[in-house]
Amino acid sequence: MTFDEVLQALEEMGSEQTKSTYVRHGAKEPFYGVKIGDMKRLVKEVKKDQELAYKLYDSGNHDAMYLAGLTVNPKTIPKEMLRHWVKQAYWYSLAEYTVANVTAESPYARELAMEWMLSPEEMVAVAGWSAYANYVTIAPDEELDLTEIRGLLEQIKKTVHEERNRVRYTMNTFVICVASYVAPLTEEAKAVADAIGAVKVDVGDTACKVPLASDYIARMEARGKIGTKKKTCIC
Repeated sequence: MTFDEVLQALEEMGSEQTKSTYVRHGAKEPFYGVKIGDMKRLVKEVKKDQELAYKLYDSGNHDAMYLAGLTVNPKTIPKEMLRHWVKQAYWYSLAEYTVANVTAESPYARELAMEWMLSPEEMVAVAGWSAYANYVTIAPDEELDLTEIRGLLEQIKKTVHEERNRVRYTMNTFVICVASYVAPLTEEAKAVADAIGAVKVDVGDTACKVPLASDYIARMEARGKIGTKKKTCIC
C-alpha cells in the first residue's frame, strides 16, 4: 500500500463516535477516529514497508502514527528515529503506548528509557517510564539490571505523589510490571505498592481509572502469572 492508500483506508474506518472519545482523552486533529481493532487489519500490508511506517508517523495524524507503531520493526528502527518519535508524541496514547512499546522491543530500550525519564517534558518522561515498564515484561530476568530497578522503585516510593500527572500513572504501572514480571523483585515491588497506595491521576472527562497497584498484583498472583514473561508488548 502507498501512504495515500493507507490514509484513505484509515479515513474509511474512522467514526465520529470514536473520534469524540479520543478527543476527550487528548487526541488532536488531524485524525479519523479509528478503533485499534479495525486498524490492525492494515498491519500486514504496512509491515512490508519500514519507510512507509516512518512516513505514517511523521504525518501527525494520530491514527497513522498509532498504526506506524504497530507495523514498524522495533529491532531495526534507529535510535535517533525513536528520539524523533518521542518528540512528536503529543499525548499519552502515543507516548505511553506507541513510542514506549516500540522502544521496549528495540535494542535501545533501557538506554532510552533512562534518558527520557529525566526529561522536563511530561510526555517524554512518560514514554521513558512506560518503555522501561514494558521492557521488564518481555526481557529475561538475567538481562535486567536488578539494582537499577530497585533504585527506580525507591524513587517511585519517594516521589510518585509529587510527580507530573501522567508520570504518576506510568510510575504506578512500573511498580505493577516489576512485581508481576520480575520474580526476584516481586516482594520488594509489592512493598512499594503498599507504601504508595492509591495514585491520583487526572484522567479528564473519561471513565478511565488508575489501578491500585497492590490489588492488581494480588490478582496476578491469584492467577499464578507472577514471573511469566510476555512475548510482545506491541499491541
